Amino acid sequence: MNGANLDDLVDLLGRWASGRGPLYLLLAARFRALIDDGVLPSGEPLPPDRVLATRLAVGRGTVVAAYDLLQQEGRVVRRQGSGTRVAPLNLPATRTADSVVANPLLLHILHPPDGVQLLTCAAPDEPPEAMVEAYQEAAARLSGTRDLGYQPAGNPVLREAVAAYYRDRGLPTTPQEILVTTGAQQALTLLATLLLAPGDTVLTQAPTYPGALEVFRHAAAIVKPLGSPDRPAAIYVVPTASNPTGSIMDPPERHRLVTRAAALDAPLIDDEVNAELCFSGETPAPLARYAASGAEHVITIASMSKLVWGGLRVGWIRATAPLISRLARLRAVHDLGGEVVSQLAAAFLLRRLDEVRQARVGRLRANHDHLCAELRSRLPTWTFEPALGGQTLWVRIPRGDVDSFSQVALRHDVAVAPGRSFDPLGGLADRMRLHFLFPQEELTLAVERLAEAWAAYDGTRHPTARHQLIV
Repeated sequence: MNGANLDDLVDLLGRWASGRGPLYLLLAARFRALIDDGVLPSGEPLPPDRVLATRLAVGRGTVVAAYDLLQQEGRVVRRQGSGTRVAPLNLPATRTADSVVANPLLLHILHPPDGVQLLTCAAPDEPPEAMVEAYQEAAARLSGTRDLGYQPAGNPVLREAVAAYYRDRGLPTTPQEILVTTGAQQALTLLATLLLAPGDTVLTQAPTYPGALEVFRHAAAIVKPLGSPDRPAAIYVVPTASNPTGSIMDPPERHRLVTRAAALDAPLIDDEVNAELCFSGETPAPLARYAASGAEHVITIASMSKLVWGGLRVGWIRATAPLISRLARLRAVHDLGGEVVSQLAAAFLLRRLDEVRQARVGRLRANHDHLCAELRSRLPTWTFEPALGGQTLWVRIPRGDVDSFSQVALRHDVAVAPGRSFDPLGGLADRMRLHFLFPQEELTLAVERLAEAWAAYDGTRHPTARHQLIV
């Protein structure tokens, strides 16, 4: 990198060291923002460690640690002899109107590519019939209401409905222990903002939900696997119908996890977004049920997006009343509270939970079995454990890496989610997540395309493609 370009980069980095926390985390956070916003495009060379360290007046170790962290996240590629470069995206680089490059796993939400089957984002794309009745009742409830509608902690009707939902599961809960959010993603963002400082360690499962990894990294936290000996500021798990594996943590392991979190005095975040999607029809007890002296250190989050519909942006946090009060004050700064009609509709749907869940789980279980059968038939060298719930299957390929295979798959009109995005250390390169939300005939077509792509990638057939994607 020449002097002019280095000066431009330093200008872009700006006041990167003005925050709190270790310098390498602050530097990595600024680079992350520049890469995610498309300011530093795919393939852009970055300065050598020593050169940038000298220019920024920091030790070389600071730059090395920042680059290594970005490499673990898959944002840069470091190779001896060729230096450090911004990593290529897993999907074609698509820009929004403001020139921001989207997260590769979310690109199709902003710009769905024509003709490509998207096995990436897992959320139901068709609301249930009960949604119409739910909104009709919500509208009726508004008749005669005199209320500003600004409710940072959530609408009282929904807070009581969620509290009753947990009481029915054997967990005593009051409305004051519930905060309504705009989906579980906002719940994670609020918790990270309140609980984490730059440089804090968060322990997670590997693999885990990539949206959580992004939230923690943007809080400048260090994310490590559960087995790490580090003392964490928080622990995050998806123990029921895990995203991406569809596994369910057994009761002894739940008890051990809750006990360990208490011993470490670390908040334990129990992500129950998929909890009502267990194929057995039985929903395991939330982690807070396993707490020996109440549930002070266990925080539960959930939402309606996977059970009902992705467009129903209603979620919640269950925690102690003092913590909920602090979170409500924080949320008030951001948006003064969520949209009221959707919250009233969500309360209605919670009262119809058994009906909604039975229909949804029945379809998911049938689709799961169909996808497993198709994979065994057409891709017998691929391996996976059947899911016990949720919406996704965690698949391993026998050779190569999914990042490169995903490019071949795109040329055969099917998109997959590479495993690296689900690993806090950026590993699991031979894994991918496939959802089974499509109708069965579409799942069959998707597996046919995956088989064609695998034959091309694996060298068993001359590569062909239905169309050439512009990258």
